[in-house]
Amino acid sequence: MNKCHIAYLSCAAALLGTGLGAVPSTAAHTLHLVRPGQSIQKAVDAARPGDTVLLAYGTHRGSVTVTTPGLTLRGMGHGTVLRPEAGTSAARSGSGAGQAADSCAAAGNGICVTGTKDRTVDGVTIASLTVTGFRKTGVHAHAADGLTVRNVTAVGNGVWGIASERSARGVFRGNTARDNGDAGLFLANTVTEEEGATDTGGTVVERNRLEGNRIGVTVRRLRNLTVAGNHLTGNCAGVFVVGDENKPKAGLVTVRENRIERNNKSCPKTARLDALQGSGIVLTGTEDNLITRNVIRDNIGSSPLSGGVVVFKSFVGTTSERNRISDNLLQGNSPADLVNTDPGKGNTFQGNSCLSSQPAGLC
Repeated sequence: MNKCHIAYLSCAAALLGTGLGAVPSTAAHTLHLVRPGQSIQKAVDAARPGDTVLLAYGTHRGSVTVTTPGLTLRGMGHGTVLRPEAGTSAARSGSGAGQAADSCAAAGNGICVTGTKDRTVDGVTIASLTVTGFRKTGVHAHAADGLTVRNVTAVGNGVWGIASERSARGVFRGNTARDNGDAGLFLANTVTEEEGATDTGGTVVERNRLEGNRIGVTVRRLRNLTVAGNHLTGNCAGVFVVGDENKPKAGLVTVRENRIERNNKSCPKTARLDALQGSGIVLTGTEDNLITRNVIRDNIGSSPLSGGVVVFKSFVGTTSERNRISDNLLQGNSPADLVNTDPGKGNTFQGNSCLSSQPAGLC
């Protein structure tokens, strides 16, 4: 048992004594302790803006929905584990979050941070726990503003590890997403409608470890965000920045200072995407992105999307334009370190350290 765990337990015991309970931890905010076997949802429903729901060390069961702004849902580290209810992949403990929230949990998501079209849920923090085994997503946010997800381990979930839709100004920092069915981290405008890219207001994805997923990070139909300082390895593809024919076009994404190595897992073709293997960074149907100062090594495959950095016309025929690929270190990627099969205008390759490109002359 580590010192952090002991400190948390001592603090919680001093504040709360025995049983599920809450006492003021400051003059304004309350700490709600939930032990394994007790209802997380009951504590979340009782919490007010600014409160913290602290999940004790051990295994907790069931989905939980957060609709209260300013709430922190926090565990005691990796040893605080949230799993589906026994015998199901998405049972929800508790009630009171409304139809949209209920549908998120019922769909097979673990932690749901759920606002509405007319009212976002603001300033929520999810931290320091493991979410595993859910049919769809470990942590799923919809219509969230200023969401922070930090030090979360999302492993073995059916679709996404951590996902966010219709949200802005998010911070995803220090997480591990491993062996999820699709993307470890998935950020999108929406997956249910066709519409133009939305501005995230500067969402940040940094210092995460993403391994063994189909795609490490997917940024889909979004603008104005940064993916920086992450380690991506063992996925079928490292980073995807994806657009389509809708306006405004996806773009203004900065991908910098990441380590993207040996993403050589093989993933079959889907209805929306060709087979994947050996893709470092893929830009498709996007504009005005900056790909810089990344280390991209030993990504090897024979997919049309394989290579170190790949600029690829989207599958609906939309070109990529004015993307800047500069000052990256690329080694041992195949079929090439730099691949440009997109007829779009203004894509530039400058200052990269690499040996091979398609077409020749990009290094």
